[in-house]
Amino acid sequence: MKKEIVTTKKAPQAIGPYSQAIVINNLVYTSGQIAIQPETGVIVSTDIEGQTKQVCQNIAEILKAAGSHIDNVIKTTVFIKNMSDFAKVNEIYATYFKTNPARSCVEVSKLPKDCLIEIEAIAYKD
Repeated sequence: MKKEIVTTKKAPQAIGPYSQAIVINNLVYTSGQIAIQPETGVIVSTDIEGQTKQVCQNIAEILKAAGSHIDNVIKTTVFIKNMSDFAKVNEIYATYFKTNPARSCVEVSKLPKDCLIEIEAIAYKD
């Protein structure tokens, strides 16, 4: 089994002892992404809409660096601070994940850097 560590400067660098993503057997496993803008290292927005967009963009860049694409995502896990934001998240999420991958969504009490959302993804490589 060949394991490849994925790194790109077009997505936030890991803020702990983990990788942006790992590729094993043509599957890409991303680490959870929060709304950090890669160029500045700061959270991009204080609202769920802006944070969701940045998270999805970060995932897209990591997948691209891994030789995959956001359309190849087969499973996501979404962590949100407030389940009342579910509809807003779905609206933006649907513009990125057009293939309707399998998904779990859970409300959590706290996320890194006090973000409102974190998403992780599993995708295949063509």
